[in-house]
Amino acid sequence: MLTVSTVNVNGLRAAAKKGFVEWLAATEADVVCLQETRAEPDQLPAELLEPAGWHTVLAESELKGRAGVALLSRTAPEAVRVGFGSAEFDRSGRYVEFELADVVVASLYLPSGDAGTPKQDEKYRFLDAFHTHLLELRAKAEADGREVLVCGDWNIAHRKADLKSWKTNQKSAGFLPEERAWLDKLYADGYTDVVRSLHPDVDGPYSWWSYRGKAFENDSGWRIDLHVATAGLAEKAVSAVTERAAAYADRWSDHAPVTVRYDI
Repeated sequence: MLTVSTVNVNGLRAAAKKGFVEWLAATEADVVCLQETRAEPDQLPAELLEPAGWHTVLAESELKGRAGVALLSRTAPEAVRVGFGSAEFDRSGRYVEFELADVVVASLYLPSGDAGTPKQDEKYRFLDAFHTHLLELRAKAEADGREVLVCGDWNIAHRKADLKSWKTNQKSAGFLPEERAWLDKLYADGYTDVVRSLHPDVDGPYSWWSYRGKAFENDSGWRIDLHVATAGLAEKAVSAVTERAAAYADRWSDHAPVTVRYDI
């Protein structure tokens, strides 16, 4: 079995003070993908930079205190890649990948965007460049006899079932028609939303809830933390769990870990 967890930690140092360290010590995951770490390596204690029993790579943003992704694996990776060949985005702390024996695993923090602003234009540029990379990655992995798994905060809710308040968010970044169409195209090009394939007829399961108001208590969330895999690996997924905290006070991020077990 290969068990993979992904979570946006909303600041790794802050999450560590609230329960992330304990979660990491208890998880049965073989690979953990982190997003929005927002830390430089010299700002992290050893228990976060090089946790015992894990091979770790941190890809920080050139803008201090912003973005940042990380990968942790119990097995040493055969190769590591930071960025995906984009001059604009490779130093933005938004993508890192490991090559393992049978699978390439990546951690992604896709830009959130902001409808009608330059931030949304940036998001569309990222999507265009990233789609090209995903097609190239799938082709290379296939030639090498590997599958591909890209986990992370994709910042797009694909369908109405992926966010509670879809009616009021139809003009909001993360649920715009152009963003959703981009996912349509990606899935048509050979990738699969693993959690949705295992839970086809339910609302959610949501993985992000705003800290504002009663979003968490009312389960008014978004499902934006995804496992996106090539077809061969997606077919081997046997379970998917969103590790929603039992109570608001138990949260160490505004996101919850999404954990999938693959029978490989």
